[in-house]
Amino acid sequence: MSISSHASEIPAGAAANPEVWNGLKLAIAGSTGFERWKQDRKVDAETSETSLDALVHRYLRETLETLAY
Repeated sequence: MSISSHASEIPAGAAANPEVWNGLKLAIAGSTGFERWKQDRKVDAETSETSLDALVHRYLRETLETLAY
């Protein structure tokens, strides 16, 4: 599944409260876990065509899937 396939997805509730989502998104994007995740997947958010929203969404989904096992 490509990253770009999730580019238009917005996490549930984000549209209802964009200020909260933006704060969380920026905090997550600045975390060492997110940086390590991008490095492991060779994702460069600076040059990627994928939005930060989509990257954070994918990171959270993959992290929660891992925790579920």
